[in-house]
Amino acid sequence: MLYMIHHSAVISKNAEIHESTHVGPFCVIGDGVKIGANNNLISHVSIVGDTTIENNNNFYPFCSIGSEPQDLKYNKEKSCLKIGSNNKFRENVTVNPGTSGGGLNTIIANNCLFMVGSHIAHDCKIQSNVILANNATLAGHVEIDHNAILGGNSAIHQFVRIGKYAMIGGMSGVEKDIIPYGLYTGIRENLKSLNLIGLKRKGIKSNSINEIKNLVKIIFDKNDTIENNLKKNVVANSEILEINEVIEFINSKSKRGIAIFEND
Repeated sequence: MLYMIHHSAVISKNAEIHESTHVGPFCVIGDGVKIGANNNLISHVSIVGDTTIENNNNFYPFCSIGSEPQDLKYNKEKSCLKIGSNNKFRENVTVNPGTSGGGLNTIIANNCLFMVGSHIAHDCKIQSNVILANNATLAGHVEIDHNAILGGNSAIHQFVRIGKYAMIGGMSGVEKDIIPYGLYTGIRENLKSLNLIGLKRKGIKSNSINEIKNLVKIIFDKNDTIENNLKKNVVANSEILEINEVIEFINSKSKRGIAIFEND
């Protein structure tokens, strides 16, 4: 259905675009790009490289999707960008594909919102329902789990992991891993609290939230190591899902270390 593609768009003959996808004025789609059903490229959108996009995504003007990684080690190796469904990329969002140092893949799942000017660098892995507010930037190899929110003008150091339902305050600089449900604000600071809003949005009751807060304080008690604190019966035998998710996150491999929780 050619009426879905504006006459001013420049599209490679080797691109694959579903007939239901709308390509607006002055868009550029390069070799190897694959775009699924019901996507909407409003105008002036550039999608290049080995980029695969599933269904129902919206790309606002001046997005740059799939251009070469901003990594001096990148040497033209074939690398990929994979985008799921129902995501929204607002104006001036930039997303880069992977590199050989990170498995050659940048991956974005579903139902995410990337606000104006946000940046997703090479080899990032972003799960579903994530929000990057205006000008939030991810360095290479960052991993963000489900339902995390990054405030405006925040910056995430390479190889940092952001746990599920974590919240990063605006203007923050993060250089260590943030546990699931953590709340972080500041420049190279510690965790301030749990993301109580996120826990409530998840449907956790107040008494359960208080129990989670108490157990997290035990885990990060400065009178002993995190490893020893995790072995305490009250923590190790917890049946609370969210605490077990925090423990699993802490015990998993980290290249940046864990941001320490500031006890009251």
